[in-house]
Amino acid sequence: MNGTRKPVHLAVYDTLADWETGHATAHLARAGYTVRTVAPTTAPVTSIGGLRVQPDLALADLRPEDSSLLVLPGADLWDTGDDLAPFARTARAFLAVGVPVAAICGATAGLAREGLLDDRRHTSAVSFYLAATGYAGGERYVEADAVTDRGLITAGPTEPVAFAREILGLLGVYEGEVLDAWYRLFHDSDPEAYAVLEKAGAA
Repeated sequence: MNGTRKPVHLAVYDTLADWETGHATAHLARAGYTVRTVAPTTAPVTSIGGLRVQPDLALADLRPEDSSLLVLPGADLWDTGDDLAPFARTARAFLAVGVPVAAICGATAGLAREGLLDDRRHTSAVSFYLAATGYAGGERYVEADAVTDRGLITAGPTEPVAFAREILGLLGVYEGEVLDAWYRLFHDSDPEAYAVLEKAGAA
């Protein structure tokens, strides 16, 4: 299956919030997607939890046409300078050619600064967090666990499961009742949801 699907690219950088993308990447890998890490360079990076990650490729070598999805986790660096602005510019290039992007936590602020949330429905940690960027999309902010609009997924830092739900739905890994059951199992610990997944061969 890996040979027929383009990889999913997970951005990694120092201070990345390592709890925000685990549900998504684990279930994408189980569904047959290769997950490749992309960083500012190929030098190792260290997450906020102290995990050391050896990137698969440098950002300069990433092309939208080689990817199924770009995932941008949060990181302290999103709010302390322009170090991660190149990732927001890459997100613009992905969306421009119809390749989806998923951003959570601080990455949503990076996309706001890039102007990518000005004309899309979106969410984040709280509305005033994005408002502080000076972006023009405040009227399109949605109080929701996660939002998908025209190939762009956004979520706040407390919603890694909803973030994963949107990713798995967008890529067609799970759909309808099965996607809903997946969310209820991992978000609500609903035992009845496991039976639905098992019946569908997704448990």
